[in-house]
Amino acid sequence: MSQSVLSSIHVHPLKAVRGHAPREAVVEPWGLAGDRRWVLVDSANKIVTQRPHPRLALAAAEQLPGGGVRVSAPGMDPLTVEVPEPGATTTIEVWKDKVEAVLADPAAHAWWSAYLETDIRVLHLDDPATRRPIDPEHAEPGETVSFADGYPLLLTTLSSLDALNSLIAQGDHADEGPLPMNRFRPSVVVSGTPPWAEDDWSRIAIGEVTFRIAKKCGRCVVTTTDQETAERGKEPLRTLARHRRFGDQLCFGTNLVPESRGSVRVGDPVTVLA
Repeated sequence: MSQSVLSSIHVHPLKAVRGHAPREAVVEPWGLAGDRRWVLVDSANKIVTQRPHPRLALAAAEQLPGGGVRVSAPGMDPLTVEVPEPGATTTIEVWKDKVEAVLADPAAHAWWSAYLETDIRVLHLDDPATRRPIDPEHAEPGETVSFADGYPLLLTTLSSLDALNSLIAQGDHADEGPLPMNRFRPSVVVSGTPPWAEDDWSRIAIGEVTFRIAKKCGRCVVTTTDQETAERGKEPLRTLARHRRFGDQLCFGTNLVPESRGSVRVGDPVTVLA
């Protein structure tokens, strides 16, 4: 069997919008460096995602030196958002978690409010080492996560996407496939594995960094959103419901928790340790 390797890396500085695909990334305990350190919230201080706002798929955030971001979206002039000065925090709701974060400059709130045509505020995660513990059912004491849905990294494999697309091609909505990997917004993508091999992993190494597998990743309506047009269809959830249901979740990909620090690079070997 051919050696499994890291095929691509994906960093999303601002949750729910487009990110970028570097050739190398530093792995921190709470995720890839710079990944999902910024978030949008509504007037109730709850996170804003592509679930109710699919147009976020058309917006992008470029990571800048020092941790700031440059945001862009159709019909909007690009805006640079600097990391806010340390100070008072605001309590926001990230799914079921209450998290402290620091408000960005008011210009950022106005920019996003104009784009989404609703009241939006922008916040930065100032201290990822302490602000948001991982679900204790799948974590060790002291492990934390950024503004990602639940875990520091999400891994997917090219072979599993190929297998899923083959199943979609046999279904009632074959015209929606094949789907690209960006529907699943992974952190790392691996090539050279058998389809669904990741289901059976419990520990892996990517290059010099080791990871624990926390759990399979349950998927939501965001996966049905075309990341190029913001239009929604039925796939992949229709096919996942038929072939990839685990309990009450429709799963694609697996969640990782780093066991060590280091850097990962495209082309690094991926080794199953357990």
